[in-house]
Amino acid sequence: MEIKELGHLVLYVHNLERSASFYRDTLGFRQVFPDPTDDGPFPFPAVGFSSGRTHHELLLIEVGEDAAELPRGRHVGMYHFGLKVGDTDDELREVLAQITRAGVSIAGASDHTVTHSLYIFDPDGNEIELYIDVPGVDWRNDPTLVTAPIRPLRL
Repeated sequence: MEIKELGHLVLYVHNLERSASFYRDTLGFRQVFPDPTDDGPFPFPAVGFSSGRTHHELLLIEVGEDAAELPRGRHVGMYHFGLKVGDTDDELREVLAQITRAGVSIAGASDHTVTHSLYIFDPDGNEIELYIDVPGVDWRNDPTLVTAPIRPLRL
C-alpha cells in the first residue's frame, strides 16, 4: 500500500452550529453538505467542508454539550492539525489580522524554518496550526531543515 495524501479529518464537536460557524465564517472553509435547507445525509447532526481540493476535507459531528471535554496537557490522541493558508508572510499577516478581528486568540507562533505558523484553538479546544510554507526553503533536497530548531515567529 502507498498512502497518496491525507484525505480528510473528522472531529466530534459539542455544538454543530457554533463549530460550523467557526470553520466556515472565521476560517473560510466552504460548507459542501448538508444543504442548509435540509437535514443532511446522516442519521446524526453533521456538516462537511472543503477548501476545493477534494469532496470534503473536514467533517464535524455533533455529540452534544454534555460530551466529555478534551483532556489538557500530555495525552494520547491528536495534538493539532495544520491548515496551509497561503504562500507568503504577507498572507499569514492578513490571516492574523482576520482571526484577531474575529476574536480568535493566538495560542502560539513559531518559525519552523520550513513553515511560519500561528496556533489557535477551535470552539471545542482542538488546536489548529495556520501556516505558510517558507518560499525558497528546499526541504526536499535537505530534509534536515524539517527538524531545525524552532524559533519565535517574527511577522
